[in-house]
Amino acid sequence: MHHALYQLLGCADTVILGKQRQIRLAVCCLLAKGHLLIEDIPGVGKTTLSHALAQLFGLAYQRIQFTSDILPADIIGSSVFDNRQNSFGFHPGPLFNQMILADEINRATPKAQSALLEAMEERQVTVEGQTYRLPEPFFVIATQNPSYQIGTFPLPESQLDRFLMRIELGYPNRQAERELLMGQPRHGLIKSLPVYLPAEKLAALQQEAGKVHAAPALLDYLLAIVEFTRQSDDYSCGLSPRAGLSLLAAAKAWAFMDQRQAVLPEDVQAVLPAVAGHRLLAGSHDSAAAVAPILQQVAVL
Repeated sequence: MHHALYQLLGCADTVILGKQRQIRLAVCCLLAKGHLLIEDIPGVGKTTLSHALAQLFGLAYQRIQFTSDILPADIIGSSVFDNRQNSFGFHPGPLFNQMILADEINRATPKAQSALLEAMEERQVTVEGQTYRLPEPFFVIATQNPSYQIGTFPLPESQLDRFLMRIELGYPNRQAERELLMGQPRHGLIKSLPVYLPAEKLAALQQEAGKVHAAPALLDYLLAIVEFTRQSDDYSCGLSPRAGLSLLAAAKAWAFMDQRQAVLPEDVQAVLPAVAGHRLLAGSHDSAAAVAPILQQVAVL
């Protein structure tokens, strides 16, 4: 299945031009069973990336446009009275799909944002005391505009911590943008994309990625990183135990994508900015700068 995975990455590169690393990080996040936050200015391909991944993995996809007046029931669903049955029945909302694009999530109020918390953590929602399981796999890609733009409500740290990774796409380079201008519209390309790894194969890949070996010395290195963030004056709040687990899961998935059976320190370092940047400096848009003190001062054991 590695061959299909490489084909998938190559195909995604033809849609999102010049962003191979960001695409690889997004797929790594999916293999690690995590949720992805993409923060960038409008128009750089955030929505296109999410739609392309859903198509390539053959996942049921739903875009939810977050606005200032959206309500939790608009996301989760609600109970509606059925005259024929003379009872209330639950009508699932758009959240009940395998891949959700929470578009411009920070334009919604905190009340609406919090509607995603249980779904992202527990893969279920509770409505009027009744629990409903979400489809498997369940993957949330949320996009948000920079906090300095008008009409945004910053995500609280508790919700940021639910996202395994945060990435930024940025502007394409000159050659990639030239190809973009000369090529056909992206939405047309997405519709023609084949399904390389359907849901059952994706589940198998996720299991295999989770089995990648992490040696005691590697765990010591990861623990040294976590402890450094908690003791350093560079950060007001260090990495939580959940963040440590996320870092390990992402490093295993990164190693798996390179067809290795054991995690190396380089794997941890490769995913560290995307996993830790938004947790350490929530207001910073530069994940690489956020983790620079860690890479400079924490020695590989």
